[in-house]
Amino acid sequence: MTVKRVLKGKAGGIVTVPPGTTLLDAVKRLAEHRIGTVVVTPDGGRVAGILSERDVAREVARRGASALEMPVEEAMTTEVETCTAEDTARGVLERMTEGRFRHMPVLEDGALAGLISLGDIVKYRLEEVRDERNALRDFVTGG
Repeated sequence: MTVKRVLKGKAGGIVTVPPGTTLLDAVKRLAEHRIGTVVVTPDGGRVAGILSERDVAREVARRGASALEMPVEEAMTTEVETCTAEDTARGVLERMTEGRFRHMPVLEDGALAGLISLGDIVKYRLEEVRDERNALRDFVTGG
């Protein structure tokens, strides 16, 4: 199973914010879209960083409520792990588990093409297992 296949079944697009966005505005985007991560990009293609709920919580714990006025660049993760649509979901899952993060931008020719989450992979895999189970049951029962 490839990342491309997982992304095909995923609803919604990539939520991004430009550099200079305050943490408060980024948090509003997270809440509005009911997501845990935004990609920080100056042009919609190049990934400057990724900002997660954890990044925000860490900064608020350090600085208090005033952290919400800081720009995302001061809180985002800049060493972003990325993948391509041709990578295997299993390989991406292993990288996420090992690195202890839940979201990974998908790049195509160096530009942002998608965002895959741990939840996306688990959901797709559960659907695959369900389909395999149903096919086996139908085979055994002749249905």
